[in-house]
Amino acid sequence: MVDWQITATTLVCNAVAEEVTVLVYPDWTVRCTGFEKYSKSREASLVLLKRSLKLRETLDCKGLDCPTIIEYKLKLEDEEKRRASHAGEKK
Repeated sequence: MVDWQITATTLVCNAVAEEVTVLVYPDWTVRCTGFEKYSKSREASLVLLKRSLKLRETLDCKGLDCPTIIEYKLKLEDEEKRRASHAGEKK
């Protein structure tokens, strides 16, 4: 069991070419502000399409299957495993 209530990081998401905040909860559920922004609003989706055309590259939010989100979540899980194993060694 983790000893935090929520953890968050802001990073540059290459899928949408802007900063997003990724939040991870103690039950390992994940929220991403980029996913929420671009999946719920047609206007925001059009902004992403225009940015994609301007940059001449395909920008496409992968949702919660995004490699950036998965990488961050795995990093946290590894840190928690290491913390738990160190705590076990100290007992």
